Formats: sequence, C-alpha cells, structure tokens
Amino acid sequence: MADPISDGQVVAVLRPFVRACAPMIDALREADPFGLRGRARKAGGADEFGDDGFKEKVLGALTSVKVPGTAAWAAMDIDQRAGWWVNRVGRLTSVLTSIPGLGGALADRLPVQDTLGAASQGLLLCAIAGEYGVTDVGSRVRLIASVLFDRDITPALAAGKPADESAEDSAAARLTEELTESERAHGKVTVKAVAGTLWRLGRSLWGITEELEKRPRGRFYHRALGMVPVVGAAGDYLGERWGLKRAWKRAHEWLMANSHWASLS
Repeated sequence: MADPISDGQVVAVLRPFVRACAPMIDALREADPFGLRGRARKAGGADEFGDDGFKEKVLGALTSVKVPGTAAWAAMDIDQRAGWWVNRVGRLTSVLTSIPGLGGALADRLPVQDTLGAASQGLLLCAIAGEYGVTDVGSRVRLIASVLFDRDITPALAAGKPADESAEDSAAARLTEELTESERAHGKVTVKAVAGTLWRLGRSLWGITEELEKRPRGRFYHRALGMVPVVGAAGDYLGERWGLKRAWKRAHEWLMANSHWASLS
C-alpha cells in the first residue's frame, strides 16, 4: 500500500499548476468569440462601417453582452462574474473533460477523467478567486486543496519557498507552451490550444492521483450513464457540470470564511 500523500506533496504539485492557470485564465478572459470588442474599437470611425446606424448597433451589442471587457460585465457583481466562469467557461471545460467518456467503462478505469476534471475545476476556482481579489499563489493553493481534496493547508506551507519560485515558473511555462505558440501563430488562443493546455494541466496532477478521486463529482446516475460507451460522454458531461457547481458552492463558502485574510491578498 502506498504511503499517504502529504500536504507538502499537494502543495508542490499545486503551486506550478496555479501559476500555469493564470495565463490560461487571461486567454479565456480576453477571448472575444463574437468579435464585439474588436468591432466596437473599429466603430470609432463611422466611415469604416458606412453609416452611424451600424456603429450604434455594434456599440449597443457590446453594452448588452455579458463578457469581460464590456459595460454589462462592469455592471455585474462578484457573484455574477463567478457564475459566468462556472456557467459559460465551465461548459467548455466540461465538454473537453467528458470526451474520454466516449470509451465508457474502459475510459473510467483510467485516471484521464479525474485528471481532466480536477484540472478544469482547479482552473475555474483560480478564475473565481480572482474575481474576489484573491490573486496570490498560496491562497489559491489553499482554496483548491480545501474544495477539491478536503485538506486544510496552512498559509505558511502553501506560500512555498522563495528558492523554488524559479523552478515553479519554468514548470508553469512548459504547461502553457501551447497557449504561447497559438498566440504567436494565430494572434489568439485557439480551442485546440485550450484543450491541449487543459490536458497538460491535468497531467501535472498525476503526482497526487489518489487525491483527485475526492473532488466534487456527479451523482450515481451520472456515473452509471458514463459507463455506457458513446453515450457515456453525455453522462460525464452532466456529471462534470454538477460537480463544478458543487465546487463553486464550496469555494464561495471557503472564500467567505477566509475573507479576513483574503481581502489582504
């Protein structure tokens, strides 16, 4: 029987993971799937569009659509922004996580589902923490450890050692190589790059595989459906969505309970 995984091992794995989540979150935040922000910037000159009416329509759309960088986003409160991450971005990560479910029970015997699921949940927890002003690595490590693994990591341990920061930065850079290459080649982050980076983030958690089984997961009927080949992907998707909402509830409780120091981060 393997030795229990220590808090120190969890921290050693999570610190590079959290650092790598930052550029991924930035990429998702800056994504402009409808082209509204770019079109609004161009709308500064009506002649470019032919008439002022079209310009007003573009700016009106920009005002009403709730995505980062819009007036509607600025008017949202913290919980609404956190909900956006869970409900909008969470759908994408749940789809990517559920793809192994096409293999049914065979895929469920492998750690792929839990690694991708834990990576997705950890990524979105970092994004949610950012909306609450919790930006330091140590605090986010504690949040993920508590919500996903039911561990109460001390602030001192989660803060890591200054001597390790260079190695953590290098590890984070390797995890986000596909994002960097996508931006260089296409001027933006592609869905393929997001999927590849999510996979790398998941692989980085293999060092604590036993812990990944503790994360919030779907109900028994989601898992039962997930055992069926092909349609198992649908069961896994629904299970991941349900688990993510549980994770968000736990995260909200944790952030509120620790607001006395989180607000100082």
